[in-house]
Amino acid sequence: MLWIALHLPLLSLESFVATLPQESGSQPLALTDGHTILSANAAARALGVKPGLKRATALALASQLTLGQASAARDDHALVAVAHAALAFTPIVVIAEASGAVGAPPPHTVLLDVQGSRRYFGGLKRLVQQLHAALAPLGHAVHTGIAPTALGATVLARSHRQIYCADRATMHAALDPLPVWLIGPGRAHWDALEGMGLRTLAELRRLPRGGLARRFGPAVLSELDRAYGDCPDPLEPITLPPSFESRLELFARADTTEQVLYGAGVLLARLVLWLSAQHSFVRRFTLVMQHEPRWRRDAKTPAATTLDVALAEPSRDAAHLLVLLRERLAQVELSAPTIELRLQADDIARRPPPNSELFPTTRSESEGLTRLIERLQARLGPGQVQRIAAVADHRPERATVVHVQEASQGLSVRAFAGSVAPQNPATPVRPVWLLQQPEPLRERASGPLLDGQPLQLLSGPERIESGWWDAALAERDYYIAQLADGALVWVYRARLPLAPPAQTWFLQGRFG
Repeated sequence: MLWIALHLPLLSLESFVATLPQESGSQPLALTDGHTILSANAAARALGVKPGLKRATALALASQLTLGQASAARDDHALVAVAHAALAFTPIVVIAEASGAVGAPPPHTVLLDVQGSRRYFGGLKRLVQQLHAALAPLGHAVHTGIAPTALGATVLARSHRQIYCADRATMHAALDPLPVWLIGPGRAHWDALEGMGLRTLAELRRLPRGGLARRFGPAVLSELDRAYGDCPDPLEPITLPPSFESRLELFARADTTEQVLYGAGVLLARLVLWLSAQHSFVRRFTLVMQHEPRWRRDAKTPAATTLDVALAEPSRDAAHLLVLLRERLAQVELSAPTIELRLQADDIARRPPPNSELFPTTRSESEGLTRLIERLQARLGPGQVQRIAAVADHRPERATVVHVQEASQGLSVRAFAGSVAPQNPATPVRPVWLLQQPEPLRERASGPLLDGQPLQLLSGPERIESGWWDAALAERDYYIAQLADGALVWVYRARLPLAPPAQTWFLQGRFG
């Protein structure tokens, strides 16, 4: 087996930053556990704030410091997203559990067994590069350890050493000089071990096992053996839930949709990783914005605002999903400040990923048009986006009809452009742009004039005799004509006797 450990040393602080407005990320921030500083960002550390200080001391050093309370539930949501990203590379993914030792920090580590999948991704180096690229949208600092045992890889990742240990001998050599506090029991008994002069794992392993177990408990031997591969270490892989749901409790209430959008972007990044883990695409997702109760004006003010976003084509492009959500949020007026966001998705489609294309193809053009339609529907509303469809009628003014474009319908590049291209090459050429009403043309010597200039008839006639079954009988001879500047137009000559003053020639359309 070959394990990759992804250790996130700043997960608690980073998950807290995600709940803040976007502009607050660069300000001095710190997390507290009770009255003690648990972690601080670079801006806070520059002012002297560091882990272990009392809350009052930190505020005395930096009065502008923003303090947040550590939350295990918030960290779990962020860690699950990392695990979902890892599932796109191997089906064996484990979220490390706490050792149970007193004083041991949360592990905040995700483990991947890549023994069977590294060749598929082009080797271990390329797999690790792609893994880090997949995690980049989450914005976490990640330390990686690689070793034949899960706990060995975890200890290497916690040491901030990027070491690739292909076999147990290399792993033993890498683990031996590491400090004993990198394992849970070692941190709990650090003062006693340091007083005995035991600082490294190698020194701890050289002690008699019986005396070590009696003095510090069997957990020390258990972790040492599992890290070095001297005993089995069974782990339970995680499984994907059948539907997606993730929450984000905002630290500061969101009064505008732009503030909501920043937090929703974090949830969308998690959704994309959940989709990638099962090679699927989302058709529809829902954003629920929970409002602050004390700001509701009356009983009619809803407790939450729900926003459904439907896609014309399934997607897992985070940027595209964010654009659609932005367009929908632009139409929403918040009835009260938002304090919590929840993103849900269960309507998904499983299909192979699209192939990369060197040159544009009909399929890529159609996908670009689909995204344009989705944005228009999100901004204007579904009923405001229409499409042109062909009708079996020879009369040009009745050959097309306009329908509302449904999100689930397929799109045609030609149909949306406003023309219906003939499927049969023998079908006469028709112009793209037709006049709403045919324009009467003046005549000279039985020939048509346009803007006072005679038209040169290039092709025709194309005779149309249709509409005898209704009140719009048409008997016309159509011609393609050319102006003096080379522009082409579509004209026809009426064959029916017309009421005086008799009008024979009409302009029907123009060629682009």
